[in-house]
Amino acid sequence: MESAQFNTKKSKLKLDFKDSKYATGRRKKSIAKVWLKKGSGKIYVNGKLYNEYFVSESHKMQVTRPFEIINQSTSYDVRCSVAGGGHTGQAGALVLGISKALVLFDENFRPVLRSEKLTTRDPRAVERKKPGRRKARRSFQFSKR
Repeated sequence: MESAQFNTKKSKLKLDFKDSKYATGRRKKSIAKVWLKKGSGKIYVNGKLYNEYFVSESHKMQVTRPFEIINQSTSYDVRCSVAGGGHTGQAGALVLGISKALVLFDENFRPVLRSEKLTTRDPRAVERKKPGRRKARRSFQFSKR
């Protein structure tokens, strides 16, 4: 009876993603590994539905944007694993991965997604801290006297 109480691990979600397209998306320190296949429009992020994983409404809208642009929001299922960075970086990495996988599925999506700049990696990253400064550009407080 005691073992039943301690054996409350969540069972790993098994999803059949044979015959799927794979793509990687990156943003800041986040990396998203994305598998895309024809389906009913479900998006799983690290084993959870994207609605449960992303708290912010803007992140939820951002993740579904590639499907809305191609007018096929319920045609593909997505399974992805995201690691590193924060929620904004992870959402951006996921969008890039989904867009790249859609282009692998159908080459006709490339001009549409490219015009919205969804297939381009965002090169911006945190600037490194410099010696003799408080942050990357911020100096220490100056006192004349």
